[in-house]
Amino acid sequence: MADIAPTGRLRAAINYGNPVLAQRDVAGGEPRGVSAALARELAKRLGVELEWIQYETAGAVWAPTAVGQWDVGFLAIDPERAVRIDFTAAYVIIEGTYIVFKGSQFQQVADLDRPGVQISVGRNAAYDLYLSRTLKHAQLVRAETSSAAVELFLQQKLDAAGGVRQPLLAFAKSNDDLRVVNDSFQRIEQAMAIPKGRPTATCYVRSFVEEMKASGFISESLRISGQPDAVVAPASQQTR
Repeated sequence: MADIAPTGRLRAAINYGNPVLAQRDVAGGEPRGVSAALARELAKRLGVELEWIQYETAGAVWAPTAVGQWDVGFLAIDPERAVRIDFTAAYVIIEGTYIVFKGSQFQQVADLDRPGVQISVGRNAAYDLYLSRTLKHAQLVRAETSSAAVELFLQQKLDAAGGVRQPLLAFAKSNDDLRVVNDSFQRIEQAMAIPKGRPTATCYVRSFVEEMKASGFISESLRISGQPDAVVAPASQQTR
């Protein structure tokens, strides 16, 4: 308990940057979605009060000033983030892809990595970090949030916006001038996160995630939160 909830409460970092994982409860104001369900179940098992630490973006969760303010978080696994954070194995896998204008010449992900191409992304989102390392020619144009990146793409008529497939598909469905490319540039592995230096907590939460996947808890939480198309990650032997 001293390692996982040193204040006597479980401080759970929830970010609203990815609606597949977390959504605001309009009525009560508390988080809902699979990440919130996992936080509640973990606090229940530990027998401690749950305290929400809420953020608008994933980048804000792992900022140097934020890590240490929370005990568990929910982020995509990334080597840059792993400098300050330990991760469980993935509990959900989603795709990073592009939204483009319907008449665009770009048909697949590889088509967009060309000189002169401009792609908007949410600053410090998992796909921003990944594309920053992997794009050879295209230029990234950063907005403060993932939703703002789509708006920036529309306003400035950029070549594409990067993001998570499900919210991009939902946006394109309500906009006849847009489409989402069929393939993806990234397999985004969403995991629970623990600040570095808490080995006992890390081991416990890794085992907890594996149990939640095996029991059907995660798939049911995705269904309840209206995200049945998200893929539950396969079992892992990572417990240390």
